[in-house]
Amino acid sequence: MTGGASADTALDRAFDVPGRSLWADARRRLVGNKAAVIGMAVLACVTLTAILAPLLSPYPYDATDYGLISCAPDWWPGSGAMCRAGGEHWFGTDAVGRDLFVRVLYGARVSLAVGLVASLVSLILGVGYGALAGFVGPRLDELMMRFVDVLYSLPYIFLVIVLMVIFNRNFYLMFVAIGAVEWLTMARIVRGETLSIRQKEFIEAARAAGVGPFSTILRHIVPNVVSPVVVYVTLTVPNVILAESFLSFLGLGIQEPLTSWGVLISQGADQMESAPWLLMFPTLFMAATLFSFNFIGDGLRDALDPKDR
Repeated sequence: MTGGASADTALDRAFDVPGRSLWADARRRLVGNKAAVIGMAVLACVTLTAILAPLLSPYPYDATDYGLISCAPDWWPGSGAMCRAGGEHWFGTDAVGRDLFVRVLYGARVSLAVGLVASLVSLILGVGYGALAGFVGPRLDELMMRFVDVLYSLPYIFLVIVLMVIFNRNFYLMFVAIGAVEWLTMARIVRGETLSIRQKEFIEAARAAGVGPFSTILRHIVPNVVSPVVVYVTLTVPNVILAESFLSFLGLGIQEPLTSWGVLISQGADQMESAPWLLMFPTLFMAATLFSFNFIGDGLRDALDPKDR
């Protein structure tokens, strides 16, 4: 009797152990990824400083001082022959005497906003298009994906430039222009995932219950493709930031006096030899942000991959 009672007690204890959901397990694995945690910390710092930019320096981002043109910060090595910007200009000044520290932070605002909004546009278009193509059937799926292939065959930057010309270089519509050509890979990913799950039992049960196709896509398909979509979105944001920076570098993006990291890098490249700090600081901020997004994306991929559990 004693042995049987102890076995029953052990069995009861085993059943009393609380379970852990897949999302809780993914969160635990993500927190255990040091590179992803560092990436999230760096991204949080960059975002916070960008939001608090007006409180961190007394200088407006567009205030000029022609007495401090291209001046190095006080701590810059070998700057004895150059004018010194003073202790309050932590990153020095640019070619028209504007505070570089403030402009880098305001550039972070624009670059991060472009990255997030354009990625959101790409997410909505790509998920909707890909889920519909993968679910409706072979004929319409073939037609829809051939349209995607045609768009893929066109040069990416050419499409963006055409959209920018159509939108008359509008600052807000530039977000839509970049996102409108970033959704193609997202659509292919979602379409592939939809093809793999549309014959599952729960989809067949939804059809047997009389659930319509759009309700099935919204309530059953989309929630089951969240994992790869989340991972790809974290990798889309840095691609969008790079695209905006490239357009601004060519003079097709953000216009003065507003700035972005691409504009600052373009201006710094023109004075790379005489004032290298103008190129170094925006490049460091941009590189740190892009690496952070990539580390977070890799961490999410590992955390959400069921094969690694």
